[in-house]
Amino acid sequence: MPMNVVYRGSADLPEIIPVFPLAGALLLPRGQMPLNIFEPRYLAMIDDSLRDGHRLIGMIQPDPSHPGSDDKPALFNIGCIGRITQFAESGDGRYLIQLTGIVRFRVEQELNVATAYRQCRVSTVPFVDDFIARKGEELVNRKAVLEALTAFLKANNLKTDWKDIEKAPNEALVNALAMMSPYGAAEKQALLEAPDLKSRAEILIAVTEIELAKKATGGETPLQ
Repeated sequence: MPMNVVYRGSADLPEIIPVFPLAGALLLPRGQMPLNIFEPRYLAMIDDSLRDGHRLIGMIQPDPSHPGSDDKPALFNIGCIGRITQFAESGDGRYLIQLTGIVRFRVEQELNVATAYRQCRVSTVPFVDDFIARKGEELVNRKAVLEALTAFLKANNLKTDWKDIEKAPNEALVNALAMMSPYGAAEKQALLEAPDLKSRAEILIAVTEIELAKKATGGETPLQ
């Protein structure tokens, strides 16, 4: 989805952003994520983001491998900044929004803040290539991605719109499949932290093959 604001580099983004910890949620640059917001602290986060004008939220997963409270779980170190590109009120106190991914970030410091939602000082410098649309997509093995998708759909008795898939550029295809994948937190984080699009496609294929093997054998083959 095109945005009204063009982000060309890290200097175009604030160093401190609100973060939304959400297990299983994977946002990637130029991907779209719909969210149903109903908790008071996150309603306040959306209000403040809109009021401040930047409309930016950092999506990040809680890290299940480290202890933390239910109210304030430990976080993975890498997330993705999204901009609110769609907003609607539900009429029953909820917000229905859509985030469009901009760039991944590394958490440098979680701040002590008065807001009920969490805020972090972040760096996007390690991910400057995220600002370049479709970078490296010519290196993606599109045939292997589609073969893995076909096998997954067949194994789960699912259907898809192949016309849209065939028209999608490699970046949009890989990132959309990664974001929609039904995998766990570790797999989603591996997809997020992949150094480039080719690596993300390879991880997606590998995880899909692991899941298909588990389904075929009825066993457990967790991602290490």
